Amino acid sequence: MDLTKLNDKQLEAVKMTEGPVLILAGAGSGKTRVLTTKVAYLVLEQGINPYNILAITFTNKAAKEMKERVLKMLGKDAYKIQISTFHSLGLLILKTHYHNLGFEKNLTILDSDDTLTIIKKIIKDMNLDSKIYNPRVIRNKISSAKNEIISPSEYGKFASSDYEQIITEIYEKYERKIKNNNSVDFDDLLILPIKLFKENPNILHEYQERFKYLLVDEYQDTNEAQYVLIKLLSSKYQNISVVGDIDQSIYGFRGANYRNILNFEKDYPKANIVLLEENYRSTGNILNVANDIIKNNKKRKEKKLWTKNEEGLKIKYHRAYDEQDEAHYVMGEIKKLIKNGAKKSEIAVLYRTNAQSRNMEEALLNENVPYKVVGSFYFYNRKEIKDLISYLKLLYNANDDVSLMRVINVPKRQIGPKTIQALALKASEKHTSLYKAIDGGKELEFKKIIENIKAQSEDISLTDLVDLILNETGMKKELEREKTLEAEVRLENLEEFKSITKSFEEKNGIISLEEFLEEISLVSDVEEHKNNNDVVTLMTIHSAKGLEFEHVFIIGLEENLFPHANALDYPDELEEERRLCYVAVTRAKKSLTLVNAKRRLLYGNVNANLPSRFIDEIDAKYLDSDVKEEKPKFDKEAMIDDTITYKPGDKVIHDKYGEGIIIAAGNILTIAFSQKYGIIKIMKGHKSIRKV
Repeated sequence: MDLTKLNDKQLEAVKMTEGPVLILAGAGSGKTRVLTTKVAYLVLEQGINPYNILAITFTNKAAKEMKERVLKMLGKDAYKIQISTFHSLGLLILKTHYHNLGFEKNLTILDSDDTLTIIKKIIKDMNLDSKIYNPRVIRNKISSAKNEIISPSEYGKFASSDYEQIITEIYEKYERKIKNNNSVDFDDLLILPIKLFKENPNILHEYQERFKYLLVDEYQDTNEAQYVLIKLLSSKYQNISVVGDIDQSIYGFRGANYRNILNFEKDYPKANIVLLEENYRSTGNILNVANDIIKNNKKRKEKKLWTKNEEGLKIKYHRAYDEQDEAHYVMGEIKKLIKNGAKKSEIAVLYRTNAQSRNMEEALLNENVPYKVVGSFYFYNRKEIKDLISYLKLLYNANDDVSLMRVINVPKRQIGPKTIQALALKASEKHTSLYKAIDGGKELEFKKIIENIKAQSEDISLTDLVDLILNETGMKKELEREKTLEAEVRLENLEEFKSITKSFEEKNGIISLEEFLEEISLVSDVEEHKNNNDVVTLMTIHSAKGLEFEHVFIIGLEENLFPHANALDYPDELEEERRLCYVAVTRAKKSLTLVNAKRRLLYGNVNANLPSRFIDEIDAKYLDSDVKEEKPKFDKEAMIDDTITYKPGDKVIHDKYGEGIIIAAGNILTIAFSQKYGIIKIMKGHKSIRKV
């Protein structure tokens, strides 16, 4: 084999074929090359039968890439090697030994939707309120229990409330149901092989004899079930090589346990450790910043990234005035890069939470720069945002059948397709809108909700109107009850919509649903950016793991945002936030820009956050810090004067609408202007109006 392309440490890792080996592979250090070369080395140089090798990774994409690389090196022999994900391996074992676990041959695999359907039926059969016993929440609880290898009976032992006892019962019924259906779910693909091996030592022995050499990728991301499965398979020969990086363990919320990699030497006392610290991706300065940040974590294996690449540019650091100024600054830097020849596909903007994408999306749209949002939908294309906008449109125009059809059953109100079909027929016969045709049933309850919101919305701001909709329709309550990560993200996005209304009010002063809907329609159409590969990438840092870009911007580097407020009181979670920052920094190849804001309108609230502690952890000599402030587009303090008082009858002049007379005064002024403009509501004290 030609091993000349490997560096000394990579070569050392490849040649260690006997016994346990822990390969601590830093970001961009060529771990995939080491893994695939080691597989080929076992066959070509050590004479190991390909049938005796098992290589496991996490995603189908990673497994496919590994197979392709090994195929190039070994040819047809590569097909004899078991290269797969954990779940594919579990399925292989189950298909072979289904009878030992009491299954028939025609075993079916349930996906997450199938699982949800079964749980919904169990909840219905038990006469439980699905609003309290949310099927999605229960599905996730059962999945988490399975991945921790906790059976229904064990789950019941830890149940500390009536709610948990009911979940135990649902879990038991669910397990019985899928077994009777000769089905297994995705989690069973890990759990059942463990059960099989523990109950049948002879079968475990067969697999230990078959897979004498194990290689595991991304070991820091293993959960309890994956960890136990690997330990069982490797316990006889202990020829196990695991590749991972504790500093890139960022999936704790999914059940990944970074302690598995920290405890490797305890599990395998004879383990050899190889550090892959040479980075082939980034410039020296980018790595210096990454090292400065991650060294502050206590729970890690000591290593320091270095490179033969050039030192490169210093890392830019800009402190913006607010979130709009932040987006404006990043947009300006992106335009400079494109002007200097950078491809748009080489540029990425990374952020901690999905809701942060909105201001960047609007800045890119305004400058007509194509982009894509990875791992999520465009802000205005997200389901929950479309639902909220449909409610606003329906309040503005009750005859909007499209908006009504979208939200009449959001959240679920037991208004099904048949009911809607009957309503449409009635509306057609009466030559009227769906809304006007509603005169009974569950639909009337929906109509009453809309009418109630209308009645309360007379003298409130647009931001308060959004709150009113979220509360009165039940949208907010439904997502809060769900208690899933997806629901949390949706809630964050709905809260972020309040930032849009607040920003509109502060800039314009007016409380006009019509003008607001017109304004957002101008930025919500992103169809033109589809099917274009040369686009700027927007994504959360979690979605960016495993990727690399020439130029990276990390925005929102503020305390309470990144690190996230939820992590500040928990040392383990704070360390995961720091690992997340390390992952973000090491995505950059040539240039890295760190940005935060002095004040931020997020989720409808303005906060003045301190710069992220991660900025303070970087040696100033690596930073090109730009402290010059750009003039903000608007400043609430400059736009609104709370000291001014008005009363009905006062004459005023407005910058746009001209002369008017106040007909009602409170926090919101109702002003009669000329016939052209009519009656308009304006925020009290806004600088666009003044007394005559």
